[in-house]
Amino acid sequence: MKIFEAELIASAPRIDKLAPSGLPEIAFLGRSNVGKSSLLNALARRKKLARTSGTPGKTRELVLFRIRTERGDIGFVDLPGYGWAKVSRKERDSWRRLVEGYLTGRRELRLAIVLQDIRRDWSEDESLLLEWLAAQNVPGRIVLTKTDKLKPMKRKQRIRVLSAQIGEGFGKPISTSAQKGDGLDLLWRTCCDYAFPMAPAFAREDDENESDAAASSDGGRGSARGEVI
Repeated sequence: MKIFEAELIASAPRIDKLAPSGLPEIAFLGRSNVGKSSLLNALARRKKLARTSGTPGKTRELVLFRIRTERGDIGFVDLPGYGWAKVSRKERDSWRRLVEGYLTGRRELRLAIVLQDIRRDWSEDESLLLEWLAAQNVPGRIVLTKTDKLKPMKRKQRIRVLSAQIGEGFGKPISTSAQKGDGLDLLWRTCCDYAFPMAPAFAREDDENESDAAASSDGGRGSARGEVI
């Protein structure tokens, strides 16, 4: 994927403050320390597009980036993390309303990317999130992050375990490493499939093999509880 330009174009504390972008948007969400900013920077091939921090929970607004690619312009939306940020219950509820408002009310949204640290087990929070997305008819995919943190055999084992825990409702998880670049091409193709569904697609016949290769490289829908986080 050729990236011509990447820039932050808007941030907003509420969905009604985020002006229409005119772009097909891909939302990224996950736990507060899942590596979301690092992955966004790796996809955009920019070191400091999204802010990274050693303190989880730094993203507290809807943050919209425009990525100009060979396939066309696409919007990446960085949503506030959930789970481990040390904030008050009131602020956490505010983030939940912000995320829910975007996911249910944004006409430009094409896909929600749910990030999962490969080293951590799938939890009830993530299961409820997938149920909620399904109940709202929001397309979603699961992306495993930080695969470079594990040795190849352990990586393969964790992918098998997580795939079984997650189930098949949102497709096969895409394994990625922001540090090594593993899985980024496949993730880009997935984003473009949803952002530009009528445009010529990248070759897909090796997608499954590529996801497995990232693992070994050294270098249903139900009723939700009405909440995202």
